[in-house]
Amino acid sequence: ESLAPGDAEDYANIFAALADPVRLRLFSIVAAEGEACSCNLEGPLERSQPTISHHTKILAEAGLIVGEKRGRWVWWRVVPERLAAARRILESS
Repeated sequence: ESLAPGDAEDYANIFAALADPVRLRLFSIVAAEGEACSCNLEGPLERSQPTISHHTKILAEAGLIVGEKRGRWVWWRVVPERLAAARRILESS
């Protein structure tokens, strides 16, 4: 079944967010850990906190991750439904 125009745009946003190597690594870290604090992403990604914030914002806007502020830091987790939707698109092609 082909995608409706609105769905195609939505999925394109998901894949565009993941097309950047830093964001893809960030997403994989959050997915592997189940939940990750922004404070723990600087080392593995070798990026500054402002850069990490930029990338988490893009992933969050695509609906791939959600954050919960705890004190000074944001803890991120994957949105399983969005990941499943992206997986369905890849599996149907």
